[in-house]
Amino acid sequence: MGSGGAPPTRFRCGACGNLTRFDVVEHRRTRAYYHFSIAGELTVEDEEVLEADREVVTCRWCGSSDRIEEVPVEPPG
Repeated sequence: MGSGGAPPTRFRCGACGNLTRFDVVEHRRTRAYYHFSIAGELTVEDEEVLEADREVVTCRWCGSSDRIEEVPVEPPG
């Protein structure tokens, strides 16, 4: 799946320290390449995010949504 060139976002909960589990509510507009098999089964082979509006991020561990921080993504290595 394509990302539309946007860098990945990582979150951290300032309330409990969680770095791994979040519910993210976004409104998105995308362009997708749909490939249907002869049998009619759909595979989305490529999807580009044209617009994304993040509405709320909630920590799955403690339920906080007012202390969520965006943190830099560390390159692998």
